[in-house]
Amino acid sequence: MSGITGVYAGTFDPVTNGHMDIITRARRVVDHLVIGVAVNAGKGPLFDLGERTAMVEAEIADLSTGGATLEVRAFEGLLVDFAVKSGAVLVVRGLRAVTDFDYEFQMTGMNARLNPDVETVFLMASESHQFISSRLVKGICELGGDIGQFVSPRVRGQLLGKFGK
Repeated sequence: MSGITGVYAGTFDPVTNGHMDIITRARRVVDHLVIGVAVNAGKGPLFDLGERTAMVEAEIADLSTGGATLEVRAFEGLLVDFAVKSGAVLVVRGLRAVTDFDYEFQMTGMNARLNPDVETVFLMASESHQFISSRLVKGICELGGDIGQFVSPRVRGQLLGKFGK
């Protein structure tokens, strides 16, 4: 494959409109975007790895043609190792707030030490998505709140199913 390959990785538990905003915008920066669905058992995901991977695949199927080609892959281990295995030279990260920057700044420094050939590019969340987090969406859904503005109708249905609503 020619061109620039990037990786956008996360737990995607569940994939939100904020994640989809970053994916859509990252397609303008790279020629091929690998969306890495991380195992990350430490976060205690609501959806298992297969469900999260299928959820992301279903969501990107709705994206219009044009822009980078997309691929979804599950992974476990170091992000920089996954990037290299994917043929990526860029890691795309989304930033919502200053608190995200502190964590991402440290992660970028560590990744650069582990593999200086992989660059990190930050995309600021769009104003309408800056406050969305998967953790908050799950909490709102569990308590019976309306999550329709934070996730697609398909993801909303899956969340409601998990909480027996």
